Amino acid sequence: MDGQALLRRGRAREHNVSAVTSIRSIAEGSKVWRQSGPHLMWLFGPLAVIVAVPVADAFLPPDIHLAHVLEVAVAVVALSTGPRLTALIGSLSVLSLIAAGAERHILRTESVLVELGTLAALCAFLVFFTHLRDRGQQKLVRARSVSDAAQRVVLRPLPKRAGPVRLAAQYRGAEVDACIGGDLYAVARTSGSTRLLIGDVRGKGLASISDTAVVLGAFRAASHHQIPLPELVGHMEGAVRWGLAEFSGSEDDAAERFVTAAVVDIPDDEPVVHLISCGHPPPLLLRHDAPAATALVAPEPAPPLGLGAISGNLYLPATFSFGVGDRLMLYTDGVSEARDQSGVFYPLAERVARWVDQEPETLLHRVVTDLQEYTGGQLDDDMAMVVARRDGGAAAA
Repeated sequence: MDGQALLRRGRAREHNVSAVTSIRSIAEGSKVWRQSGPHLMWLFGPLAVIVAVPVADAFLPPDIHLAHVLEVAVAVVALSTGPRLTALIGSLSVLSLIAAGAERHILRTESVLVELGTLAALCAFLVFFTHLRDRGQQKLVRARSVSDAAQRVVLRPLPKRAGPVRLAAQYRGAEVDACIGGDLYAVARTSGSTRLLIGDVRGKGLASISDTAVVLGAFRAASHHQIPLPELVGHMEGAVRWGLAEFSGSEDDAAERFVTAAVVDIPDDEPVVHLISCGHPPPLLLRHDAPAATALVAPEPAPPLGLGAISGNLYLPATFSFGVGDRLMLYTDGVSEARDQSGVFYPLAERVARWVDQEPETLLHRVVTDLQEYTGGQLDDDMAMVVARRDGGAAAA
């Protein structure tokens, strides 16, 4: 008896699953139909014209002929559809013109033959044009997908969490449709801490991607050695100096290329943050219990990466308090030096203090929205921001 009850329940469950699957199929079909709706709407008008021309010619005076409207119908379809539908509508237009001419017994007249030749030539041209347009669009889509994939390999998205630190990042390239430019950020885990890098390559846009790749590669390679923070930055200095020289066209060009950077180390078991600043804007510390933003200014900053020989490659970390619930905001000068219509810099520390209690993702979203309103949408430099919030959870392995 129990077995029969289980069997009935199983059949009922299968019936319910089948019903749900059918509903989903109908919903998906409706979605596809809605997405293709604009193409169908573009077809209804031309099809109505194709049918209306021979019908209307039967009732119009002999000196009024609507054949030229068929050319408009084909052109409208070519604007919104591909070569196949254009060829179909073009063929139907030619047949409509033949039907109208035969109906009036003027199919073999010179005027109708010229109209037929002109319409057929126009249809052939539009089919060829739509073929070239679709092929170009497909190449553009493939090129963009390859570009996006390559850029994401260089500037990898940050994880939402690294040990006891929750992370969020925002990036905006100076170039339209570019996911990466002269600003950069990265995160690395050691056995007992989370390390963050934010930097700004001299220059902006796509031309600076090679320098960005050099800096990120140096940081990731050095982070695997689990070395102290000063040694990490020293290793990055040597790698960046070599890499910038490798990609430079001359010695003068290499001497003018550098990268400002801020490297922070957040220990898992200490409520502090260690900072080495290499000519980069100071991070902002947002206390969870105070509506203010404090700039973490390193007492002994180092020169930008690539110019470390000036100071003898001496890197001294500064230590600041960073407790549970506090937030650390790293940013580039594309944020702090954005200007309004009168040329006044964006007051980042003042504005961000309004949202000290927000989650990292929400905080960045509010800053970006406020920044766009402040500048009127005129953001002409690369822009990167990272917010790290210390939680009370245990460190990840």
